[in-house]
Amino acid sequence: MTEQPLLRPSENCWRVERANEFAILIDADIYFSAARLAMKAAKRTIYLVGWDFNARVTLGHPDVQDEAPRGVGDFLLWLAKRNPDLEIRLLLWNPALLSSWLKVANVPYLLRWKLNRQITVKLDGNHPVGSSHHQKILVIDDSLAFCGGIDVTTDRWDTRAHIDDAPKRKRPDGTAYGPWHDASSYCIGPAARALGDLCRERWQLAGGEKLEAVEQHADFPRVEGAIAFGEVDLAISRTSPAYDDREQVTEIERLYVDMVMSAQKVVYAESQYFASRAVAQAIARRLAEPDGPEFILINPVKADDWLGSLAMDSARARLRESLRRHDLHNRLRIYHPVTARGEPIYVHSKLMIVDNERMRVGSSNFNNRSMRFDNECDVAFEALGSETLRAKLENLRNDLLSEHLGVAVDSFRNIVEREGSVIAAVEALRHSAGPGEPASQRTLIPYETPALADIAQWLADNEILDPEGPEQIFEAIERRGLFRGRLKMPF
Repeated sequence: MTEQPLLRPSENCWRVERANEFAILIDADIYFSAARLAMKAAKRTIYLVGWDFNARVTLGHPDVQDEAPRGVGDFLLWLAKRNPDLEIRLLLWNPALLSSWLKVANVPYLLRWKLNRQITVKLDGNHPVGSSHHQKILVIDDSLAFCGGIDVTTDRWDTRAHIDDAPKRKRPDGTAYGPWHDASSYCIGPAARALGDLCRERWQLAGGEKLEAVEQHADFPRVEGAIAFGEVDLAISRTSPAYDDREQVTEIERLYVDMVMSAQKVVYAESQYFASRAVAQAIARRLAEPDGPEFILINPVKADDWLGSLAMDSARARLRESLRRHDLHNRLRIYHPVTARGEPIYVHSKLMIVDNERMRVGSSNFNNRSMRFDNECDVAFEALGSETLRAKLENLRNDLLSEHLGVAVDSFRNIVEREGSVIAAVEALRHSAGPGEPASQRTLIPYETPALADIAQWLADNEILDPEGPEQIFEAIERRGLFRGRLKMPF
């Protein structure tokens, strides 16, 4: 019997296009270096779409040595000077007074770029009140495109080793920041042109001119450290809120739910948050099945700002305790990665692998904003009977869990095969230190539901900082809530 595709344009994705090559990039050390090399190979156009930007950040390894400047602001000026035919366009979120362009690091580049005919910057505030443009896309010559969760900004660069006190993990001003886990992807071919179309559409909606596609080429250097999948049919999924005469787009939410409901054995996911009612409801249904899949979610210990902590961490606690009532077969785990010294590794990646059949990566988190309120972009593919792709998906999941556990991939794979359970393998290999003691290696620690202060619980229940859409911003408090309406679960 022919396997039916899960990815369906106009339902859970916008378009499905061929990627002549597709690969996953784990952590910004690999992504920044790949982006630098790809941009140096650009002939006609570079589109950089982001949520945040810092012009002083080194694009590449902090010690990169080539003929170009290290800082991305000067690097773009160097690219333009070297190639008079190159047009560079940056489209960044404009959160009004919180604009990234008010940062001291960006001020010196405002006038220099404005005077350069080849570099154009637009700050996009074309969205509902409280919404954001959260996509992270880089497209070069409509030929190669990156899509994931990594912005070209501070506090993103790290290696997969996530070592304590890494001497290179510094901001442009020299101050240190903690370990950071992230993910992106790249594609070559028609799928890259489709992401270029998305950038051009965004550019025009932001008030820019209508842009045309350019001739494709394949003159790009090899990306070192990428996890390659070869040729795939790549789906592009979006979230976009209703605004002016534009209809709401919820392809990403539908894709998450469809992927959860399609799972047979294991769902592995990395996300900055866990606060989505839609995803939680789908998980609850599968947990209630006697032979349903395992769920492993990798989260940071807590959000990286106090507002996020109040809203997202509180919602996570409420959802986890609610799901516990459905988890009669003990198949749900939430873990946090930590360094050898026990320091939390911040999880910013947005990635999901279902069985050995399908995966997605992009900018969207497991929260209501990403499903319905912010502008997001993810890419996804499925194996559809390809044993080669199935093996590569299994290897990627095992590779990521082995990274978090600080163990060899072979060791992890052997225990999964022996136990017949990914959760059992994690439990067998994760290092358990005594109370207050550091681990001797990187490891995963289980999530523990905190006691919620009254204000935190109220914020979570009423979604004050994580609305589903612009209409909810102005909705009466009594009509809000994690467990209200269409997604209310029978707790």
